[in-house]
Amino acid sequence: MRIPRIYLPLDLNSTEPLKLTDHAFQHTVKVLRLKIESKIIIFDGNGNEYYASLSEVNKKNASIKVEDLIENNSESNLKVHLGLGISKGERMDFAIQKAVELGVTEISPLFTEHCVVNLDEKRIKKRLQHWQGIIVSACEQSGRNVLPTLHTATTLKIWTEQINETCLVFNPVATKTLKDIKPENNNMSLIIGPEGGLSSNELLELEKQNNIQSIKFGPRILRTETAALSAITAIQLLWGDLLK
Repeated sequence: MRIPRIYLPLDLNSTEPLKLTDHAFQHTVKVLRLKIESKIIIFDGNGNEYYASLSEVNKKNASIKVEDLIENNSESNLKVHLGLGISKGERMDFAIQKAVELGVTEISPLFTEHCVVNLDEKRIKKRLQHWQGIIVSACEQSGRNVLPTLHTATTLKIWTEQINETCLVFNPVATKTLKDIKPENNNMSLIIGPEGGLSSNELLELEKQNNIQSIKFGPRILRTETAALSAITAIQLLWGDLLK
């Protein structure tokens, strides 16, 4: 049986028993129904990972005893910052989940001209909390022990003004392909539009920025979640760790 992996944002070097967070307690005790002495793997999201065992379990909480350090480097050598146009519900969730599994290091939700999701300050705060939960779950499942950074939602214009590394945007009329690109210092940004894609005006404005490369990505039009999954896979194959 596979040992469950649990995100636990605590000091894992402690020699004292550690109380599980609500999320960890719900998953290990309520869902998996683990008992005292059951083994789990815990990670703090900053690269530290340990074996542990449940040392105390009751109806409302549980504690663990931290055991052996695990040597686990599951992070890609390619640092990818994904600028993701905000799309509806499950499409956005799916894109974020798969992006994490494929090794992105940063995610920025972006408001674009064709964005059909209207979010006020209160709703965007809830969505960010929801997306953070997806990131945690994806790390638990995929074996990553470093949580990607989720940035607050912003506009495409503001985001592109803040990034300095090579940034790719996919355009069906572009002449360059991924074979013509090489990331600088193993850092790259990637723009994926929402359901309706990026507008012609947005694409024109992006082409004016020196660090943004307009790329053709095959002959077919992809859905936003498919585009994110395919693009990250392609750049991880070319410059990351999918063939290592």
